[in-house]
Amino acid sequence: MKSKNHIAQASDDITVDQALRPAKWEEYFGQEKIKNNLRIIIDAAQGRNEAMDHLLFCGQAGLGKTTLAYLVAKEMGAAVKTTSGPALEKLGDMAAILTNMEPGEILFIDEAHRINRLIEEVLYPAMESRKLHLMVGKGPAARSLTLDLPPFTLIAATTRENLLSQPLRSRFGATLRLDYYNPEDIKAILKRSADILKIKTTGGAVEILAMASRATPRVANRLLKRARDYAEVHGEGSVDEKIAKKALELLDIDERGLEPQDRRLLETIINKFAGGPVGVGTLAAALNEDRGVIEDIYEPYLMTLGFLKRTSGGRMALPAAYEHLGIKRSGELL
Repeated sequence: MKSKNHIAQASDDITVDQALRPAKWEEYFGQEKIKNNLRIIIDAAQGRNEAMDHLLFCGQAGLGKTTLAYLVAKEMGAAVKTTSGPALEKLGDMAAILTNMEPGEILFIDEAHRINRLIEEVLYPAMESRKLHLMVGKGPAARSLTLDLPPFTLIAATTRENLLSQPLRSRFGATLRLDYYNPEDIKAILKRSADILKIKTTGGAVEILAMASRATPRVANRLLKRARDYAEVHGEGSVDEKIAKKALELLDIDERGLEPQDRRLLETIINKFAGGPVGVGTLAAALNEDRGVIEDIYEPYLMTLGFLKRTSGGRMALPAAYEHLGIKRSGELL
């Protein structure tokens, strides 16, 4: 059972995360191409006095998909109803939400790849022609009922675009894929967060935390909070270069943001499979890890760093991975 202190700390973290979430378009750093595309979509819809096209945001967890959805709603002056794929268990759940939508409202569905296929069937006509088709009654007495829906916009977010059905994906007016952030944008995010949390940062603290953030705002803010905690307990309250390094060391995160699981994956490929290639199924068995976790959580960032490569024969560790881990490659001079 969780202690009251643990629950209070988790609640505080959620409150802090909400405070750090950009509330204005100008406060959202990075993803410039996507923001430019959205600006055109928003301005055009406002110019026509219409609801926007339905939008699909794709990308790794923590890159800002939910934040973008709320910023789009704010720019449109629209209210947001929020749900998630796993929460939509029955057709009645989806029907209840759609029939209560107001004109111009935005429906945000997180984890859209986990929407039940039967519920998708309800969404198709709702998205295309603003119609809700329902079956009333059972057996011979059952009859079809069609309801008109007000103009609304569906914004969906997913970390697994490949799991979305083609019929659903094709009904979005724009598919926007969020990528990892560049170091300068992560630094800007950290500085803004430090100002909001009233954390004094000195020396190269921001640069160190940015490098270890996995190019992801959510991770960057988490590391900043943990560095603040360490500074308050073991320092003088401010986060300097030494404090940042100590906080990362305590979390077992290295200077490039690799966690123990990342290093274990690379070391397994190098030591057990001679650097690869090794099939992802074999790798998952060797690590006792779920294949989906490897493909969706570990691999994308490792490939971004140039540590890992996907080939037709399987996964291969690249020279940069050997160098980072301090492992000599076969045939390399000692």
